[in-house]
Amino acid sequence: MAFISDALSRIKPSPTIGISNVAREMKAAGKDVIALSAGEPDFDTPQHIKDAAIAAIQRGETKYTAVDGIPELKAAICRKFERDNGLKYKPSQVSVGTGGKQVLFNALVATINPGDEVIIPAPYWVSYPDIVSFAGGTPVPLPTKAEHGFKVQAADLEKLITPKTKWFIFNSPSNPSGAAYSHDELKKVTDVLKKHPHVWVLTDDMYEKLVYDGFVFTTPAQVEPKLYDRTLTLNGVSKAYCMTGWRIGYAAGPEVLIKAMGALQSQSTTNPSAISQWAAVAALDGPHDFIEKHNVSFKSRRDLIVSMLNQTKGIQCPTPEGAFYVYPSCAGVIGLTAPSGKKDRERRGLREGVARDRRCCSCAWRGVRLLAGIPYFLCDIGKGTRRRRPPHPALLR
Repeated sequence: MAFISDALSRIKPSPTIGISNVAREMKAAGKDVIALSAGEPDFDTPQHIKDAAIAAIQRGETKYTAVDGIPELKAAICRKFERDNGLKYKPSQVSVGTGGKQVLFNALVATINPGDEVIIPAPYWVSYPDIVSFAGGTPVPLPTKAEHGFKVQAADLEKLITPKTKWFIFNSPSNPSGAAYSHDELKKVTDVLKKHPHVWVLTDDMYEKLVYDGFVFTTPAQVEPKLYDRTLTLNGVSKAYCMTGWRIGYAAGPEVLIKAMGALQSQSTTNPSAISQWAAVAALDGPHDFIEKHNVSFKSRRDLIVSMLNQTKGIQCPTPEGAFYVYPSCAGVIGLTAPSGKKDRERRGLREGVARDRRCCSCAWRGVRLLAGIPYFLCDIGKGTRRRRPPHPALLR
């Protein structure tokens, strides 16, 4: 009898966390390292949020709380959804977890049965398919194309929906491509989903406020109200509020789903940190002017790196509408001769300057640690597009 659970054989350690750990080890060894793996703002948490946490400690808010969030935070979340997205929820429709990843995990584990399929547009955040697999479901990647801005095309989504489809996971702005859907682009996607009442929508809006060039964010249940009763809208305070280490994520959706997620959480982590919850109240209800200031910096950095990458022979980098990532194609440099005269004959990446780290598909170059595209499912390797998993049968039709 095996000691390790069979469920764990269906997943692997997060590649982004793996490369982040490698970078930390290198820094601890005294090496100068630039880590470009984990999605984390380099700005500090705003002072009014830290002050709210300190005040909570001084008030003695250090005990257990309700499993899925204090009433004050749930009320603040309801106000946020109505103010920012035009969506009305009751506190009983809100779940708060220890980060957005736990909320996502709870939702999928609480609902997926063996044989259920989950459609995930690719490139995707590395944890989506593994959580689906852990829950016993089948992740079904939906490849997107650079010429379409790495956005789902309605016809491609329609082909992949089957009677076994349980969820469609949507992420805009996207990690890792930064692609963000306009109202009209998203309407084409929701029009397809509207026709299939058995398909639930899990929308990850974590990068909602990190958009540029006047982009206007919308979310599926806002664009198509008929999806409201089968949509879980997920968000958090990590990115826009610079609170990655505080670990607060939240979601709103149908009460039957929220109740099931709460039952699961009650038998795992129980409540998120009480102090972090009070800090999140201050984040959602407090001033937001710092977000626009941060976005000015993010946009400036985006424009610089996209410009420099596109000036590099063989590299093509689209301009992302949101988040703080770029997703360049290196197909044009695979197979070229390095400065030393060596040539990569296997077309698996430049052997010199960019070296493959087998543990986490990372790349290292003069103290820079970053992640190659393979864990995100789509990775240009010179001849076509490399895919992490075989294509779903519907894509072959």
